[in-house]
Order: sequence, then C-alpha cells, then structure tokens
Amino acid sequence: MEKKVADLLELYAVGKTNLFFIHNKNEKRVIEAMRHALAEHPDFAPNDIDIQDIYALSLNSLPPRYVQQGTIVLREPVRPDVINDAVREAIETVRTRPNYTPDE
Repeated sequence: MEKKVADLLELYAVGKTNLFFIHNKNEKRVIEAMRHALAEHPDFAPNDIDIQDIYALSLNSLPPRYVQQGTIVLREPVRPDVINDAVREAIETVRTRPNYTPDE
C-alpha cells in the first residue's frame, strides 16, 4: 500500500512540488448530487462503468473549479441546480446510450 501511495505522489510531482492535493471542487458536489439523483431512478441499476460515466459526463459539463489545500472559497459560481441538472442529464445519457454493449 505504501508503495502505491508513493508512486501516486510521485506521479503528481513537478520538481519538489506535489500537485496531488489540488482537486476540482465540483467533484464532491457531483458525487452528492449523484447519490440523490440515482435514488430518483429505482428502476435503474447502474454498474461500475455507468457510475463512472455519469461522474465523468457530469464533471465535463461543468466549469472546472480547482482548489488547493488551504483555499478559502468566498463564493460558489456553480449553483447547486446547475450541478443537479448536469447529473440528471448524464444519468439519462448513460441510461439511453451506455458506453458498452448491454450483454457485457
């Protein structure tokens, strides 16, 4: 496990600076919206690929909001309803056009 962490940290290193802890602030917001939106579709049983596709499609449709440790967020330019809409659209896209053959 320690080797995996070290490898990951090395992957995100530029010189002596590690960029691993810089994240898109929308990631956690999209995950929370996904939990709620997927609960609205009890007839849809997404597999791992579906969940990953919904997550990626949702994030790709939103403007990125990268922050590093210690960042103070004074305002949130991406409204919650915009995130919810992006997630719902992604769910519908994945439901109607999955990224694999349904037999897989």
